[in-house]
Amino acid sequence: MKVILQKDIPSLGDAGDVKEVAAGFARNYLIPKKLVIVANESSKKAMDHQKRLIKIKKEKKKKESEKIAGSLSGISLTFTAQVGEEDKLFGSITSMDISAKLEEMGFKIDKKKIHLEAPIKKAGEYEVPVKLAEGLTSKVKVIIQKEQ
Repeated sequence: MKVILQKDIPSLGDAGDVKEVAAGFARNYLIPKKLVIVANESSKKAMDHQKRLIKIKKEKKKKESEKIAGSLSGISLTFTAQVGEEDKLFGSITSMDISAKLEEMGFKIDKKKIHLEAPIKKAGEYEVPVKLAEGLTSKVKVIIQKEQ
């Protein structure tokens, strides 16, 4: 069954794309959640209109992301933690901790967008990439200090 995507779906594609999907998947999941519309002659005009709306939304989202990226690049987050021998932390600093700290500062960033290869387990300074919408990435400085 041919469908037109209304929203970005990671496993299928971007909004506005025409995709071939299983009829049951479309009928039971995608259409009830209003993620797609059935592609036919009457929906072609609606599809063109949707593409224009989606393009406007993407541009707006990109401008917001650029603004957030600019303000995130100058931020440094400081964590204090108990430190043992060789500057090893008791516990670790995770993307969830970084997300919570950013939220305290007024940035609503999902922890899944913060890309740590592994939780931080040593005191020091780290550059942590934060992926934003439309392929933009910003780096946040994370400083972990010894608890006094």
